[in-house]
Amino acid sequence: MSVYVDDDTRVVVQGITGGEGSFHTERMLEYGTNVVAGAVPGRGGQTIHDVPVYDTVRDAAEAEDANASVVFVPPAFAEDALLEGLDSGLDLVVAITEGIPTQDMSRVKKRLEEVETRLIGPNCPGIITPGAAKLGIMPTDIFQAGSVGVVSRSGTLTYQIVDNLSARGLGQSTAIGIGGDPIIGTPFVDTIRAFDADPATDAIVMCGEIGGEDEEQAAAMIEEEIKTPVVGFIAGRTAPPGKRMGHAGAIVSGSGTGTAASKIEALSAAGVPVGETPEAVADEVANLL
Repeated sequence: MSVYVDDDTRVVVQGITGGEGSFHTERMLEYGTNVVAGAVPGRGGQTIHDVPVYDTVRDAAEAEDANASVVFVPPAFAEDALLEGLDSGLDLVVAITEGIPTQDMSRVKKRLEEVETRLIGPNCPGIITPGAAKLGIMPTDIFQAGSVGVVSRSGTLTYQIVDNLSARGLGQSTAIGIGGDPIIGTPFVDTIRAFDADPATDAIVMCGEIGGEDEEQAAAMIEEEIKTPVVGFIAGRTAPPGKRMGHAGAIVSGSGTGTAASKIEALSAAGVPVGETPEAVADEVANLL
């Protein structure tokens, strides 16, 4: 089994005619993802990589029986694209776009609360179930099919963690980049619950970073609810307060919350071992399995 995507997922690429959309559509198709349509206003009737293009996501979903979309749309147009995806009856929308204004995401978040569609991202590398499907930009050569669920705020750290897991023969059930912006669609608590409910996931890696309180909230939930063993990693241990480090959400106010220390303390108190390096995380997972 897997979380959120599998070999039955049928994908619409929003922004398929753009440079990024076209490039990554080709990579997704090469991996075996069922990319069944593209959606770009005014481009209906075209084909890209033998994939039919429709003017709207709803038209694409209805014509091609799609149940997911992945968004490669510039920040200025991303709000409209996300709202269109949420209003098209899809199960999943994955937003790769970086730099979406916070006020735009506030409106998307409000609409998200009114629909059943799951949003992953924005500003994320996407999601992959090794050997089945990927929606996004993840480099497929480092992934192996297996039983370790991976969820991370950082794309680069996702790759580092996965590379170390795979080097030890610890394959992944699904890997998810949830994004590092202040407003995202799917937080740690949702993904960890999904992995815990997946009988094919035997361990979970949660890769967090400074800023916000998502990791502390996840730690409390893990202690109360989660049966599957979890290993943690927190980036930004040496980051100075008040300075943005990479992601829009990776900033510590100096109030004592959102720091690497507070997150590590919360996870440790919940019984979650926290590796100091990606290599140490893989060692901890190996010890659990």
